[in-house]
Amino acid sequence: MKPSPPGASTDRRTVLRLIGLGAAATMGGATLAACSKEAGSKGSATKADAIRSVLPTHRRVELLKPDIPAQGPLPDGYLSYPRQLVDAVTEQPGKGGGAIRSMSPWWGPTPPTLGNNAYLAAVNAKLGVEVNPSLQDGSTYADKLNAMLGARDVPDLLSVPNWEVDKVARFSDAVKALFADLTDHLKGDAAAKYPYLAALPTASWEYSVWGGRLAAVPFPTDNPFAWALFHRKDLLAEAGLAAPTSPEELYEQGRKLTDPGKGVWAFGSVFDMVQQAFGCQQTWRKKPDGGLEHKLENPAFRAALEFTARLFAEGLVHPDTVSSKGADEKQLFRAGKIHFFQDGLGAWQGMQGEQSKVLPSFDMQPVPAFGTGGNPPVLWGSQKPVFFTFLKKGLGAARVDELLRVLNWCAAPFGSREFELREYGVEGKHFTRAADGSPIPTDLGRKELGAQYTHIGGRVPVKVRSGDTPNYVRDYLAYLQKSLGQLEPDLFAGIKLELPANWSKTLQPTDDKIRDILRGRRPVGDLDQVRKEFLSTGGEEGRAFFQKALADNGR
Repeated sequence: MKPSPPGASTDRRTVLRLIGLGAAATMGGATLAACSKEAGSKGSATKADAIRSVLPTHRRVELLKPDIPAQGPLPDGYLSYPRQLVDAVTEQPGKGGGAIRSMSPWWGPTPPTLGNNAYLAAVNAKLGVEVNPSLQDGSTYADKLNAMLGARDVPDLLSVPNWEVDKVARFSDAVKALFADLTDHLKGDAAAKYPYLAALPTASWEYSVWGGRLAAVPFPTDNPFAWALFHRKDLLAEAGLAAPTSPEELYEQGRKLTDPGKGVWAFGSVFDMVQQAFGCQQTWRKKPDGGLEHKLENPAFRAALEFTARLFAEGLVHPDTVSSKGADEKQLFRAGKIHFFQDGLGAWQGMQGEQSKVLPSFDMQPVPAFGTGGNPPVLWGSQKPVFFTFLKKGLGAARVDELLRVLNWCAAPFGSREFELREYGVEGKHFTRAADGSPIPTDLGRKELGAQYTHIGGRVPVKVRSGDTPNYVRDYLAYLQKSLGQLEPDLFAGIKLELPANWSKTLQPTDDKIRDILRGRRPVGDLDQVRKEFLSTGGEEGRAFFQKALADNGR
């Protein structure tokens, strides 16, 4: 499964277990290597100083003073909703161009399309140009991208999740062939023309550079963490249990909570969070004597694998998770069929708000991160954007300007009427207001909104109290602040890596082999062979590539 994007703000859904793209984008008759299947590209790393030279000049925009100011990479928090909103954009972005086609992923019921969706009509009226969004199933988004890139048929605005990019060998070739170079439009002070794009965090823009040129608009993450381990706090309390504080407690609770006769199991997917509890790095870490160690070489990975394989072997994991890559663990969690599962923090607010209407006692909380053997956990993450929005190549400068004006509107900050319309729709139709003025989505709002404009335009991340989740902002930021000191340092922060083909093509097969071990289809002892195969088919090449990138940047 994949975690919910950290910054998804309307309905929380699933995203990140690195399902590969393997795109086949054709370039002038030569394929882009059926990307993840053909070796050849050795990858490239753009130095940090070269990246900085093409970035927009950052200009902070703050319409309202936050109640909980941002700490490091965390978002500002607001504990009340403003009674008075302002117009952030005074001139319609549309300049008479034709309809704008966009495509982005969505992890929920598909909203009605243009012509049958009052939310789209309301936003397009403000934009002064028709945006026709195509929302595609996030769990099969890679397949859609494969076909689209292979046919060289991309929309005007294409949202690509970062985990798809990471799995595509020679993705930079696709960027050069199919998407507009935005450098001259957004570099330095030129970005001031689009003030809300210029307000996006610099750390997000750093990842939006391909081949030394600015190629995409980022959708910044609202927290740096890849995963959280969620638990049904209400159900654990009924069983007389509190959140576990060690792997051993997690296992014992799993045994107590699992009751197949009642259709209840303790766990969905938890392996990534177990690795972090055992102190395993996300990918690479520096060895004390120099060089890089891959996670498969770390004894902590084997320990985490053995622990999680035991959960499967003893029948503590829901059968849907055991048998399928695409189990709907959100629904299992909502229904109380599982008590623990890992997801991105973006899953939290939407599910809590929706389910509390059905079951007022519903209480979804992240388990405070724990380690093992008296050692702290190693939490994974970075400030890599959740999505990248690419603009179609060959549209001309005037059309690119119009599209950037639309994206600038879509990035309008909290406290503006544009933000409210983008995030909640039309008052009285898509949302009502709580006594404190905060929006509460209606059934129509939940039906028609699918982050159609949010995901393509980025936005400065904020956390805002809503009437259906009154405690969420404090809980969310308290969890992040407590976890921040446990975050694994990003060795490659500020360096743009375009990965070697052999490295990219070996990732998914290796993931599949580990999945087989977890589920008992192969013994844990096969990890040695899996590691050997990984290193010989691209892992060692990757190690040399990553080590050189660090050395070239004096790290």
